[in-house]
Amino acid sequence: MKTSSRRNFMKSLMALPLAASNLSLFASQSASHPTSFKHKFKFSLNLYSFNQLLSEGKIDLFDMLDFCAEHNFDAIDPTGYYFPGYPEVPSDQYINKFKQQAFLLGLDISGTGVRNDFTYTDSAKRNEDIALIKKWIVAAAKMGSPNLRIFAGKTNHEGYSRSQVFEWMARDIKVCCDFGEKHGVMIALQNHNEFLKTAADVNQIIEMVNSDWLGLNLDIGSYRVHDPYEEIAKNIHHAITWQIKENVWIDGKETPTDFVKLLKIIKKGAYRGYLPLETLGKGDPYLKVPTLLKKVESAMLTL
Repeated sequence: MKTSSRRNFMKSLMALPLAASNLSLFASQSASHPTSFKHKFKFSLNLYSFNQLLSEGKIDLFDMLDFCAEHNFDAIDPTGYYFPGYPEVPSDQYINKFKQQAFLLGLDISGTGVRNDFTYTDSAKRNEDIALIKKWIVAAAKMGSPNLRIFAGKTNHEGYSRSQVFEWMARDIKVCCDFGEKHGVMIALQNHNEFLKTAADVNQIIEMVNSDWLGLNLDIGSYRVHDPYEEIAKNIHHAITWQIKENVWIDGKETPTDFVKLLKIIKKGAYRGYLPLETLGKGDPYLKVPTLLKKVESAMLTL
């Protein structure tokens, strides 16, 4: 395009009616919200599925990379305490080797996580956990993990009301979110049937923190007060990652997950991203994980 033609074209754009400009602005704003797009699911494996074997040192994270590649997962979710030296962060050399091997096997790193407890009444102990989370945010950024999973906590807060715990918990999580923002790592708070037991609890703490860098690690097996599927639907707008399990709790009983029902809820919520699978309880994870994966994949065919 000649310079004069380009100049005339730009003038014509500038002369467009205000309505067209507003339309462009609206389109730009809409594009910034993931819920304006269709759902997209990618499968990851939460390595707690192999907790005992990893904790006992019978296998390591590189064995898990091979397993995920063998079973055609899209990603791996390596919890922090399976890295050598936890709670200290692994060396850059180890992180880079793990990251390289994941890439060569075609695997993303969908998340990682730490142990923490923000229900401690002692602020010094909570500050220690904030420091731990900050160190692992840096490690997560280095390994290319988009989020770091944390817990609310489970310590007896005798002498303090739940409202007071919510207040200090929100402040502590906000500190972590602000640090996460600086490193491009979101904080994924897990509902774990401890301090946070219901969808209402989850919504309350996330609204109190009020940070774009906080989301929910939606654990489907930890809603045990009300109907789990209804609770999931109430929290799905906060979900940035998941723990998809074999069982949910209905009327106080552990019940096989209805994956068709679950995936329809997730699809309706227009969730886009990873669905990490996690198996629990007795049995060989080398057999249980592929079984769980097949069940979820079969349910997807019905959508």
